[in-house]
Amino acid sequence: MSARTTSQATRAGAATIAARLDRLPSTRSIWTRVVLLSLGGFFEFYDMFFTGYIGPGLVRSHILTPTTTGLFGATGLASFVAAMFSGLFLGTMVFSFLADRLGRRAIFTYSLLWYSAATVIMAFQNDAFGLNLWRFIVGIGVGVELVTIDAYLSEMVPANLRGRAFACNNVIQFSSVTVVALLSWLLVPRTPFGIDGWRWVMLIAAIGAIFVWWIRRTVPESPRWLARHGRIAEAERIMDRMEADAVADGGVLLPLAKLPEPEGTRGNFAEIWKGPYLRRTIMLTIFNLFQAIGYYGFANWVPTMLIKQGITLTNSLEYTFLIAIAAPFGPLLAVIFADKVERKWQIVGAAAGVAISGTLFGQTTFAPLLIFLGVLLTLSNNAMSFAFHTYQAELYPTRVRALAIGFVYSWSRLSVVFSAFVIAFILDRFGVAGVFAFISGAMIVVMAAIGIMGPRTRGLALELISE
Repeated sequence: MSARTTSQATRAGAATIAARLDRLPSTRSIWTRVVLLSLGGFFEFYDMFFTGYIGPGLVRSHILTPTTTGLFGATGLASFVAAMFSGLFLGTMVFSFLADRLGRRAIFTYSLLWYSAATVIMAFQNDAFGLNLWRFIVGIGVGVELVTIDAYLSEMVPANLRGRAFACNNVIQFSSVTVVALLSWLLVPRTPFGIDGWRWVMLIAAIGAIFVWWIRRTVPESPRWLARHGRIAEAERIMDRMEADAVADGGVLLPLAKLPEPEGTRGNFAEIWKGPYLRRTIMLTIFNLFQAIGYYGFANWVPTMLIKQGITLTNSLEYTFLIAIAAPFGPLLAVIFADKVERKWQIVGAAAGVAISGTLFGQTTFAPLLIFLGVLLTLSNNAMSFAFHTYQAELYPTRVRALAIGFVYSWSRLSVVFSAFVIAFILDRFGVAGVFAFISGAMIVVMAAIGIMGPRTRGLALELISE
């Protein structure tokens, strides 16, 4: 068989696999796979978000300082934030292609093991250099993992469930924020068994390794990815099992598959700068540069900002925990409209919520109002997060999905590296109100980029969106 004939057969087989997958109904087996993939992300989110909650403990241990003596000081809390996001930038920008090359399942597993091992080592560091070095190494693993999960999940669910699947995914992942906030409130001010509480919070993050092989054994490789790499027989075996599970769960026969136009089988970095992908790449790069300022400007700094407003360490962690309870409810509420409202307008509305509630948060010191506004800010941020994770995974074809997500998403990581120092500087000079003025400006850019340039995706097959 000639290379051209083989390529045509692969493309046709991949189109058939995609059509078979998109005809699956909403069943227990599909949602079980969504939950298992989301559990992998739970530990990454826990690790990524404990920065803000353990920050006061790192300051109390005299390893870091709350602000920087200069704009890019290496011993302030901003350096700890920057180290993590430098690693995330490297993981998403440089290594995300591995999920396209080696498969979603393998990279999902190995990156989770990477971050778990590095987190254990990081927990026993005693100086700023060692702490930041291992925070950087942790970030590489987390960066690769989160990109892989987005690509993996988008390919494993039918088009009409994609929004709700990502909402469910984010509910589980953001539940980790509530957990880490509670553990920080209980542990950071204390030294159980003579060990600093913040070290315990880090070590608990590493238990993700316990679940790795169980999750890996239960979730199959993406049949879309297998088909795009010419492994049609393997993809068909997985689809046979998925269809059998769907029939067993639903008790009904599946409808006939409607074949989309087949994609090409090979992709490369240059492709995301051509045709319809050029506009999408520019839009998502602008979006990610500015959304991260709002999202992590609050998440990484809220306890420190509360202390800046005159609230004690213990009370700031208590208030932060109360705010963090809301973390999973943003995407949970979004389940109601996830597949009914265009994704781009979900993002625009959530960004407006961040700007408004953040501005008001920066103007008050009254504890009940601070908590209320913090909850609104958290709900808006997490609704935006769920929507854009779904959106950017939809806008590129399977052959370059992980690579493209990694590239555009990496700009949010680079943004946080620099904005962490800027926020520390603004917090020191202009207080909390100044920080939220900075954040609100970023949200205006987000709303403009997505509102003006974003394409329609609701209810469409991935292959139709990508073409």
